[in-house]
Amino acid sequence: MDSFVYIDGKKYRRGFTTGSCAAASTKASLIKLIAGEDIKRVNIDTPKGISIEIPVVGQTKENESVISYVIKDGGDDVDATNKMEIFSKVELITIDELPMIRSEKLLEGVEITSGVGIGIVTKRGLSVDVGRPAINPIPLRMICDEIENVFDDFGIDRMDFLGDKILLVTIFAPRGEDIAKETFNSNLGIEGGISIIGTSGIVEPMSEEAWKKALTLELSMKRVDGEKIVLVPGNIGLSTMVEIFGFDENRIVKMSNFIGYMLMECKRLGFKDIVIGGHIGKLIKMSAGIMNTHSRFADARNEIMVSNLALMGGELDFLSRINECVTTDAMIPIIEAYGYEKVFEIIAEKSVSRAKRFIRAHDENIEIEVWLFSMDGKLLAKK
Repeated sequence: MDSFVYIDGKKYRRGFTTGSCAAASTKASLIKLIAGEDIKRVNIDTPKGISIEIPVVGQTKENESVISYVIKDGGDDVDATNKMEIFSKVELITIDELPMIRSEKLLEGVEITSGVGIGIVTKRGLSVDVGRPAINPIPLRMICDEIENVFDDFGIDRMDFLGDKILLVTIFAPRGEDIAKETFNSNLGIEGGISIIGTSGIVEPMSEEAWKKALTLELSMKRVDGEKIVLVPGNIGLSTMVEIFGFDENRIVKMSNFIGYMLMECKRLGFKDIVIGGHIGKLIKMSAGIMNTHSRFADARNEIMVSNLALMGGELDFLSRINECVTTDAMIPIIEAYGYEKVFEIIAEKSVSRAKRFIRAHDENIEIEVWLFSMDGKLLAKK
């Protein structure tokens, strides 16, 4: 991986996610468990299709277990988890020694759990089931992929190596509980530590100003090829619009949280057909006129949903249940059970209206369309 990117003539350093850290420390531990040798660095494959090299800071071995750790390096995009230690203990155990709390099983003979400093999911609506470690699906897959890679590299059959044992991977972070207090985890119902996250494995650094300039440049390049553009918040929106709804990836730009800025730039550059597609948890904010969707500016998802449902005649008990949800995905089955699915169309209609009002497009020939969907790619509304 090229460690740097250049934006507007300035040099910015890339980093890697907590998910990449967990995969790297696990790989290092497994290599030492098999070969007995100290590992100074490992290469891992990321979902972005880029291989990255991560230094291994320390390792210890005792009997049939190895602990390794790496340090999270967010590059020039510094957040609360930057420079924290992410550990992985890999050990051979019997079935009687299996911990109660484990991640979803993806690989035969392998179980993944969490230790100190990694949160536990306590509320529904996230991509991880209640009661499981807060290790998101993509990092979980990355960990399993690296386990498979190690056995393949050594030419060892995994099940023959394990025999009647189980390979248990424990991800932990000694400072995780304290660091989690600086994140939104408790608001999401993740208790006891940080989450292991990352959809691409790589942290792309940029100041907000540089990020916006880069987005404008991308829009300008797309404009050369036509008057239609598709805006999505990020990787989830991109994959959903392409893989499920069949949009041309070449017409899509990831706008991050900058809905208002990107709409104004689309107008300035002369786009006439603007499609905005994204998870309802992001785009519901636009329906209320919130044009920067970062949670530090506004996080009124529950209030917006409750107010719309109240205007539809929703009763207090129903509204209270919605207000208690920690994510918009958790609201969806409740809304459907009460027969208020039309609220999604209302939110989409309001989003279109707000977008047009924001860029003063009512008197101009600019079409705006909004697609709302759930985390699993179910289309909720299109207006």
